[in-house]
Amino acid sequence: METTSFVRDLERFKAERLSPLLAAGPMSLGGGPADARRMLEIALANEINVSELAAAWTPDTPEIDVKLAFARQAGDEASHFQLVADRLAALGFEVAAFEQPAESPLFRYLKGLSSTVERIAGGLFTLESIAYGVNESFIAFCEARADAETARIYRAYIQPDERAHQELGGKLLAKYADTPERQRAAREVVAKVIEIAASGRAQAAQRLGTACFPGC
Repeated sequence: METTSFVRDLERFKAERLSPLLAAGPMSLGGGPADARRMLEIALANEINVSELAAAWTPDTPEIDVKLAFARQAGDEASHFQLVADRLAALGFEVAAFEQPAESPLFRYLKGLSSTVERIAGGLFTLESIAYGVNESFIAFCEARADAETARIYRAYIQPDERAHQELGGKLLAKYADTPERQRAAREVVAKVIEIAASGRAQAAQRLGTACFPGC
């Protein structure tokens, strides 16, 4: 398939697979004992995990434009970590006491991806789409609880970056997913990332009492 058509088709495929995962957040807005501070702690872990993932991919990615895209992603996610950390500090959380949790199945899978197309599809194209979608539910959660400052931080700083990463992933796939084999690999990775993320988020939602938490 011609690459531009392939990416359009992959966008539709991704949206279809993401629909149940993203619908869970709005459906759980009305209830649950979770508070924004606890959910921001989850966001803190997610931001550093994504930053480390993109940084790990950067050195052995041969294509310079993709290498720079991963480097940009790593830096942006590190900035998000600091934004979330500063907000948590304002809410009374001792950021110096933050301990990064054990590696999740999702990030274990992503770190195992070796080809450029798989990494673009899994990280920039899909992971960031998940993040953008679930962050929208988290923003609504914060607004419903009169936490206007957290909502502002996400809308003004974090969401524009997440959208830009996802759009960059689509452009890079249109350039590098240029054979049937690479296109098949990209589609398989998109499906697998969403499958693992949906499972992990469902388990976390049970613990938290809501599916409105940010991150992947």
